[in-house]
Amino acid sequence: MSITLPDLPYEKNALEPYISARTLEFHHDKHHKAYVDNGSKLIAGTDLADLEAEAIVRKVVGDASKAGIFNNVAQAWNHSFFWKCLKPNGGGQPTGPIAQKIAADFGSYEKFAEELKNAGVTQFGSGWAWLVLKDGKLQVTKTANADTPVAHGLKPLLTIDVWEHAYYLDYQNRRPDFLSTVIEKLINWDFVNSCLG
Repeated sequence: MSITLPDLPYEKNALEPYISARTLEFHHDKHHKAYVDNGSKLIAGTDLADLEAEAIVRKVVGDASKAGIFNNVAQAWNHSFFWKCLKPNGGGQPTGPIAQKIAADFGSYEKFAEELKNAGVTQFGSGWAWLVLKDGKLQVTKTANADTPVAHGLKPLLTIDVWEHAYYLDYQNRRPDFLSTVIEKLINWDFVNSCLG
């Protein structure tokens, strides 16, 4: 099967007090699992069945007759990527190659953090805030609903999920606080550097 539900790369309580085990139980075990299950059903017996999620997303983007496939498979991919973007005792100033790249392309870490938070805060409704590589330069962007940079030829390096299910149990309507906390306390810069590779 080309779409699978990966285990979280940490225990469900590992991101506390910033993201609760209860949130991860719902977010990973229910929401993410539903995208995987629905996407798998929709591609079963089609020419997409043996493709990786990223390839499926690229193949069906923009095809209205395959919107259900796009939405579920893209969300499955986005979530699998998102879990790797977080780690206990993460966040704050980056290290390694991404630190130099952020300084070069944004001017400072503070400017980057402000842009990333703003992308998440200003995403109307559900969606994602991203750090991507476009033509060799870092760029902050946002996507609505299931949309993803991989559908548009961009290389994702980092994402923050701003669907309400990502934060509502812990932060209620305080999306800006959730974004600040992820940026300051949870970003996995080692993973971001591995993507920059």
